[in-house]
Amino acid sequence: MINKIFDLEFAYLDTFTARHDREWGFLFLNEDQPAYYDANHAHIRKLVDHPENVVDEVISFYRAKNIIPRFYIYTPDQQPDLLSELKLKEFGYEELPSPVQLWDQKVINLERNDAISIEEVTEANYQEALEIECSIKEIGGREVREKALKEEFDNPAYQHFLLRYNGVACSTACIFAHGSQARMESVATLEEYRGKGLIGYIIQHIQQQVQKQGFENLWVFPINEQVEKVYNRYGFETVMTLTTGHAFLGGKSITEIQNR
Repeated sequence: MINKIFDLEFAYLDTFTARHDREWGFLFLNEDQPAYYDANHAHIRKLVDHPENVVDEVISFYRAKNIIPRFYIYTPDQQPDLLSELKLKEFGYEELPSPVQLWDQKVINLERNDAISIEEVTEANYQEALEIECSIKEIGGREVREKALKEEFDNPAYQHFLLRYNGVACSTACIFAHGSQARMESVATLEEYRGKGLIGYIIQHIQQQVQKQGFENLWVFPINEQVEKVYNRYGFETVMTLTTGHAFLGGKSITEIQNR
């Protein structure tokens, strides 16, 4: 299971950032979007034997591009020497527990609501979808989503959907597909339309599409515990929790960004 999760994660990253393989993991870089954290991170996948060399390499790599050096560290409890080296180099550090959820293959049953309609995002409604996603700070805001959505829209691995309530575009979500696996991404609702249960209808639509297209699994991750509780109501079961270390040599932490 863990291999499927990581394969899906790195396939997702490959759609919007360049991957540079290293013995210990990967360097991801997108110079066109220096503020897009997920596009500019070192990912530590294996036990680091020479942490000083690795940290120095990552610092040098990103500073040469005028990008803040950042690490994602999987299984940080197994990397005490690396964490000590990062502290010595004055990196900020946080640990991010992320539930991993898997759809139970049952499309949720919701009452028909004639005020709601859902359509695929096309050239005709692209700008409406963009405005929704740019308003959501949790998925990056305009600085990130304006470029990212364009890249996703042009990539056949993504299918974006737009929900209207009484004709007003107010919610989006998408499917990211890799082989037989699918992941739900970019679930967003305008603030003034939250609390109306709209998320359930767009999730239902995603489930119907995944079932229709014959994907083996539909995943949701990374998410926080608040989102986990919401998705539990819509047929997603938590199958594990991954703890990722995040080290950063400047700028805001992920927690600060999510809570601002």
